[in-house]
Amino acid sequence: MSSTIYSAAVWGLDAVPIEVEIDASPGLHMFCIVGLPDKAVEEAKERVGTALRNSGFEPPHRQAHRVIVNLAPADFKKEGPAYDLPIAIGFLHATQQLPFDPLEKLFIGELALDGAVRSVSGILPAVEMAVRKGSFEIFLPAANAPEARLVSEAIIYPVRTLAELVNHLKGAVLIEPYTSDEGRLSHSTHPNNNGIDFAFIQGQEHAKRALEIAASGQHNVIFEGPPGSGKTLLAQAMLGIMPKMTDTEIREVTKIYSVAGLLSDRSAIMASRPFRNPHHTASAISLTGGGTYPRPGEITLAHRGVLFLDEFPEFARGALENLRQPLEEGHITVSRAQGAVRFPARFTLVAAMNPCPCGYATDKEKDCTCPPAAIFKYQRKISGPLLDRIDLHVEVPRLGYDALASEKIAEESGTVRDRVEAARHMQQIRFDGTQTIANAEMGVREIKAFCKLDKQGESLLKDAVTRMKLSGRSYHHILKVARTIADLAASSDIHAEHIAEAVQYRKREKSIG
Repeated sequence: MSSTIYSAAVWGLDAVPIEVEIDASPGLHMFCIVGLPDKAVEEAKERVGTALRNSGFEPPHRQAHRVIVNLAPADFKKEGPAYDLPIAIGFLHATQQLPFDPLEKLFIGELALDGAVRSVSGILPAVEMAVRKGSFEIFLPAANAPEARLVSEAIIYPVRTLAELVNHLKGAVLIEPYTSDEGRLSHSTHPNNNGIDFAFIQGQEHAKRALEIAASGQHNVIFEGPPGSGKTLLAQAMLGIMPKMTDTEIREVTKIYSVAGLLSDRSAIMASRPFRNPHHTASAISLTGGGTYPRPGEITLAHRGVLFLDEFPEFARGALENLRQPLEEGHITVSRAQGAVRFPARFTLVAAMNPCPCGYATDKEKDCTCPPAAIFKYQRKISGPLLDRIDLHVEVPRLGYDALASEKIAEESGTVRDRVEAARHMQQIRFDGTQTIANAEMGVREIKAFCKLDKQGESLLKDAVTRMKLSGRSYHHILKVARTIADLAASSDIHAEHIAEAVQYRKREKSIG
């Protein structure tokens, strides 16, 4: 007898339906899985057979069955242990140990040898796909239920053991649908906090102001200064002033971390903005994503959060150049023979670098030991087109003793965050009904609509573009930053002082020598 059970496979950040077809017929024992399975899927026959036996059912080898499992469509590569549960249920159905109607039901889960159902990655996109396809009863590991609850339309059945699921499908002991609000917690209870407060960072008010602008409009920023000036500390403190995530952003980020298998056992949702800090030895694929089965890279894991690249010029040039598309468009496209995958990458880039190999080219207190050619070569590691895509260029100078030893408490991160959230609220109203969330995402049409200048501001911007020989991209970036500065000032119009502050953050050519 044959049986068809429905499951799902993840490709990129989306899921596709998978039909798990099982045929069990009398004959010499054989258990074969076809349909382009990877090693983890092929090993399912050992896990499934043992789990069935330990759960009190007749496994394939005891019944002398010739079992063929086909994962359709057969030309789509399958990976991971998520097919254990549908294969087990399909075998029980095909051998008439479990009579039930499999229509409008979807099964996902890994089986332990004792029959327990273990959590798997990629649950959220699978549940979204199931609801779109009309499978309203979804049976998945109990540990994944809070995550799946983010899709309110789905009926989620949390499964702890294979025996428990079989009893439910028989109608003997029913599993209650998952209705906990654990997966629907309000984001207001999850502030961004990594323990570093602006109040305890002495001086560097200019850099703090740049971070406030960056957090308000989702702009990219680069710090340049000597070693020990506080660049890394400033970047780490940025998370504390970022606005709390909206429900839409929580679902986006949770979906990414679900596919990547990085959701914490203690929390099924990503309610705080991510902060990613890859080492400068990271490869291009680890940054952008990819692999045989494409997985999100660091830029996607930083979606709606902060991507901090310390020692910016030390990254491989090819890896950095791959940032051009996501910095400009907010996504990265990874092409493979099986198809192209598009990952979202709307992150705030915070980069930090020294001005030269020794780090003291711009230090007024310590002499630089680098020859001009070495400085030129070091700075050339970062291309002009990449720097042109960064909105805010900030010098972070060395602090003197008086500033370091000062007992003065600076403005707290919470106070700054209140201004940031007020500015984001203005943007939320401005972009209502569109896909745009922050000023940095504006296209040319939105810039023309929302970044109108008075005569004084237009004259100032024209002079800056002419004198600094700025590109068209830089011109638009100045307007976006000025729009954010005006939002922080609760101004509906962009004035000359907003343009002036935005212009000072553009990259200026410096002589070397």
